[in-house]
Amino acid sequence: MAVERLNSEEVHPEFPENGCVASENSSSGVLREYDESVAPYLGGFGKYQKQLILLTWIPALFIGYSQNSDSLLLAQPGYTCKSATVSLGNTTINPVSYVNTTNGSWTAYIHGNDSSNDINKTDCLCFDRKYNLSIGLVQNVVTKWNLVCDSTWKVHIAKFSLLVGLIFGYLVMGVLADWFGRQPVLIVSVFFILIFGLTVALSVNVTMFSTLRFFEGFCLAGIILTLYIMRIEMCDPGNRFMVTMVASFIALLGQLLLPGLAALCRDWQILQAVIICPFILMISFICIFPESLRWLLATQQYEKAKSLILQINKKNRVDSETDVKGIMPELERELAKKPKKTCIVKVVGTRNLWKNILVLCVNSLTGFGIHHCFARSMMKNKWENTTVSHNSDIHNMMLSNFYADYYTMAGIAVASCLAMCPAVGFMGRRGGLLMFMILTALASLLQLGFLNLIVTVDPVIGKYNLHHDTDLKETINRKFSIAFSIIGMFSSHAVGSLSIFFCAEITPTVIRGGGLGLVLASAGFGMLTAPIMELHNQKGYFLHHVIFACCTLICIICILLLPESRHQNLPETISDGEGYMRQPLLPPKKGGEQPLLLTNSELKDYSGIHETPVHLAASSDSNTDNVEKSS
Repeated sequence: MAVERLNSEEVHPEFPENGCVASENSSSGVLREYDESVAPYLGGFGKYQKQLILLTWIPALFIGYSQNSDSLLLAQPGYTCKSATVSLGNTTINPVSYVNTTNGSWTAYIHGNDSSNDINKTDCLCFDRKYNLSIGLVQNVVTKWNLVCDSTWKVHIAKFSLLVGLIFGYLVMGVLADWFGRQPVLIVSVFFILIFGLTVALSVNVTMFSTLRFFEGFCLAGIILTLYIMRIEMCDPGNRFMVTMVASFIALLGQLLLPGLAALCRDWQILQAVIICPFILMISFICIFPESLRWLLATQQYEKAKSLILQINKKNRVDSETDVKGIMPELERELAKKPKKTCIVKVVGTRNLWKNILVLCVNSLTGFGIHHCFARSMMKNKWENTTVSHNSDIHNMMLSNFYADYYTMAGIAVASCLAMCPAVGFMGRRGGLLMFMILTALASLLQLGFLNLIVTVDPVIGKYNLHHDTDLKETINRKFSIAFSIIGMFSSHAVGSLSIFFCAEITPTVIRGGGLGLVLASAGFGMLTAPIMELHNQKGYFLHHVIFACCTLICIICILLLPESRHQNLPETISDGEGYMRQPLLPPKKGGEQPLLLTNSELKDYSGIHETPVHLAASSDSNTDNVEKSS
């Protein structure tokens, strides 16, 4: 067997009373070996399983729409005063156009001959505005309720709502998926996302919008989590990563198509309804999509598992008489057993498993958290030293700015996923994660520590001099910062995505929902740093970047503590998860070497203590005492 299975006495020899481990091994070994025994009996990764995988890919497109909808629904527009003049103190100036920059501040451009007076962002004097929303929509949430100037903070709260809903959804739905099953949680999440998502389009104010977006995110988390788990649990070890990456590419396709969908809808309420309505198709999963057989067997629900096995055999046209390992007879003998379900809190009583989950939580938090730092560094100076004189120039500038930023982010994510495939295939899960984390740390440290002074060689005296050419320094610094930002965004996206997949593989089936929910929630906390920094007008941004840069160095060390799960069977119980032990990063040399840790018997033989006269004398005395006591 590829993954070493440890008995309860092997996992906790000095704590036999630990119930979360010792009580799990009462079930049949044949039924627990899903990948080796049950899956071959069902026809392996057969036609029926492939059809179900295809069904899980289709909603990934809708998920891609929903996850990225904030960038359009809450996009900050530029605007122009409709009035002929605007009063600034005791001075009357020409109409003003306000353009939102990438760091959340407002820049004012004065039309006409009075071009020397820039208006501070706190002087939002215009109350009769004409918005320039160059994102394909005629109206969005910001323009509908005038969320500009002093009301800009409400936009950031609205951005919080979806992310916070996702975080709580991952935590709660993960536990429910382990207790009630994957299918019920999926169907309930679909029903409620239709209710809350469509109600969002009917919001009458921004408070109602933000509240409903929280519940929409909560339900969306249940869909994302359960579909992810179902893909992992249906696949054989060789196809798990490929199936997951295809779903990621489809979600990225939804991100790329979203601006075109917005251009067709024109209004944010229509766009919101179009994003949510396709989830109606998932209601058919009640009749089509079965419960996870792996989870049924792991939780000893053998009555339901028996009927599902017969159904799968019929779909795959497998001859039930070719039961070499006696799956069905063993299942018949175990039918009287009561189901045993496990909660994620049981992981606290383990030694190895909690450490693996904690390391991956920190990795996902760091990956998605530092991703915002790189994104802001790349786009922060785009609007500086810009001069415009007409509304059409502002409109064109905003248009190019939004689409350039949006598709740059999406393109880097696509490139990152493309690079993950050969990297993970060649180096494995742990090696790939380590490589991308090292790239992230290097990009972050180089960006933070890049010299402000340019060192060049003096062509006359041949020595190094410092040239304080401000324009040249700023140009070179900006180019290097952009380069390091692109590399950092590329690698940090891979770190976050690979940490989530890694957790799904090493977490046991009985608590896979809870474990995966913890890592996804950590990723959500990392994404939450972006609206938090925007809410505080980027105050403390440098410290924010430094903290995450330090976390990358810690993560590099912690990744070495993880096991390798490539081509390994999924663990079913907590004791199986404890059996995922850390292997050397590099394969051992042929010919055999002295192990780092010797067993007690090997240590005794190696030390030669039993051959000393003192030890022989002590042994003879103890034997004599035993004889006297027995007599």
